[in-house]
Amino acid sequence: MTIAVLGATGMVGSRVVDEASARGHRVLALSRKPGSEHPEGPRRPQDPDVTPVAVGADDAHALREALMGSASHGAADAVVLTVRTVPVDEGFLAGATRTVLDVAARLGIRVLVVGGAGALRSPGDRGLLVADDPAYVPAEIRAVAAAGVAQLRTCRSHAGADYVYLSPPALLEPGERTGRYRRGTDTLLVDADGRSRISAEDLAVAVVDELENPGPDRHITVAHHGGHPPA
Repeated sequence: MTIAVLGATGMVGSRVVDEASARGHRVLALSRKPGSEHPEGPRRPQDPDVTPVAVGADDAHALREALMGSASHGAADAVVLTVRTVPVDEGFLAGATRTVLDVAARLGIRVLVVGGAGALRSPGDRGLLVADDPAYVPAEIRAVAAAGVAQLRTCRSHAGADYVYLSPPALLEPGERTGRYRRGTDTLLVDADGRSRISAEDLAVAVVDELENPGPDRHITVAHHGGHPPA
């Protein structure tokens, strides 16, 4: 496939680029500053199957041009949206997500949104979102969790989009690529000790797995393969 990755220089996006290219896919590495490296991203050698393209997720015209292909690269078969803002900007995130879904729907391209854990249901109370559960989301990061909820609502309200929303677990950070993970749907996955985590490398494995073999669910989550959910 040709996979377009928006936010390609970020912690998650850079690893999705590496994972996809390592499996033989062509990658369009889309970012506002494609020549830069994110401090949390791996330093990668030049890869002939990775084409950096300067595109903002909120620029519909530039995004459409990039996804349609050019003389230097083919048209995209799928789009992975990994964009985040620091500090959090819920309005920008929801608007950029809507733009990506709009453009992709017109072109008939599937979208995988790497969203937030806050949009999941709490494992202790399925009537409570993780974003509203202080056991997982302290007050100082509640705005970040709320932005993920708004992003998922944007996806659900888009009538024509072919999308899947992937929520990471509560803790997502650079680490080891094991190539293994547990998969769930709309409820936060925790291990026997109550921990909810995955490495950015294994999250990237899950992203490319979903693109290669799409499942039936619109909202999914993954977590480290060790342990099991408490009864």
